[in-house]
Amino acid sequence: MNTREQQLRAFGRLLDIMDELRLKCPWDKKQTFESLRHLTIEETYELGDAILDNDLPEIKKELGDLLLHLVFYAKIGSETNDFDIADVANSISEKLIHRHPHIYGDVVVKDDEEVKQNWEKLKLKEGKTSVLEGVPKALPAMVKASRIQEKVAGVGFDWEKPAQVWEKVQEELNELNAELVKGNTDKIESEFGDVLFSLVNYARFIKVNPENALERTNKKFIGRFQFLESEASKLNKSLHDMSLAEMDVFWNEAKKFEK
Repeated sequence: MNTREQQLRAFGRLLDIMDELRLKCPWDKKQTFESLRHLTIEETYELGDAILDNDLPEIKKELGDLLLHLVFYAKIGSETNDFDIADVANSISEKLIHRHPHIYGDVVVKDDEEVKQNWEKLKLKEGKTSVLEGVPKALPAMVKASRIQEKVAGVGFDWEKPAQVWEKVQEELNELNAELVKGNTDKIESEFGDVLFSLVNYARFIKVNPENALERTNKKFIGRFQFLESEASKLNKSLHDMSLAEMDVFWNEAKKFEK
């Protein structure tokens, strides 16, 4: 691995390249915080895909792409004298020191859960009026639900045992079924949302990341379905012309290949 000196030199090289691109490249010169925003979100999802695939070379590549964006934002900030990369680094360093009194102070904690609880308490002392202020509005709904539950749990608003949460899932399923019988569309949607929210909460208790779990299932389904399409194509068959029983044969073959 690289030494700290080599790491700092590599980061300095990136800063130099960013300076030059911002000065000479027509595309880079035009970029703003707003124009980069959607690209940054895309890069973050690409990193997430690489992590789920456990593709280490791709993780390295995507981390580089994301790091470029961080440097880019800092460069734009420096041009208006609002902040630069040093301000960004110093700001997060000070926050980390303040939020880890068990490392940089005399606070004693027994486990990671207590660290998270202290983190949320410190945020409230910093002037936030709600523990939920830090949950971005633009997060995908499932990720947002997970973050909401983690944050309120950090201040003690939580179930005690996984069995209690599973009972809540069953309760919400029963309420959904009741609304399905009545046929009220708005209430069905509301109860379905409650079911999803309670399942996300249960996932937290059994140490499963619900977003990762669903994305793994998405990838698994895509792989199986594309195998089905491929096998049907070899037989010069269209899926529209195949029965479910015929498709199930290939679907089950795809499951065998996974194992």
